[in-house]
Amino acid sequence: MKALAINCTLKSDPEESNTAALTRVVLEELESHGVETELLRAVDHEILPGVTSDEGEGDGWPQIHERLLEAHILIIASPTWLGQPSSVAKRVLERMDAMISESDDQGNPVAYGRVAGVVVTGNEDGAHHVISEVAGGLIDIGYTVPGQAWTYWNRGPGPGDDYLTSTAGRDWSHETGRTAAGNLLTVARALETAW
Repeated sequence: MKALAINCTLKSDPEESNTAALTRVVLEELESHGVETELLRAVDHEILPGVTSDEGEGDGWPQIHERLLEAHILIIASPTWLGQPSSVAKRVLERMDAMISESDDQGNPVAYGRVAGVVVTGNEDGAHHVISEVAGGLIDIGYTVPGQAWTYWNRGPGPGDDYLTSTAGRDWSHETGRTAAGNLLTVARALETAW
């Protein structure tokens, strides 16, 4: 079984990413159960605007689309900016919109039988809003989003420390992340036998 996490940070590799750090907690829990994982940083790929799976020359999305189709579990990870998912997360979801009209060899929508979850970081409130926005988009595309298939960390309203420099709330975020991984894996295994 494969899991793909798309980190929608605004920071290019190798800059440290708070969002990647919390996402790794979820991926490590999946790995402990034998899941093959990949963490992809979207901003390091040339993702052209559009709502198809291939926008032509120079578009880096087709390779990401292939990875999406190989993954049983998808995690969209986003920082919180202005109480919203990052612009990168919105671009990723816009490109995934094409999957609504794509079918597999048996005629099933390509996202059916796949599960998705959400990871959110930020030093401001808005995590539940970001989770709702991202999960709602994933459900529209056809993914199954299990109950409590998310985790988040935030420092509360206003400026403050970030995930990598603060220990406040991290235990809760980690425990919630491990629970999310378990819920994602349980539902992915159930759907694998159903599809």
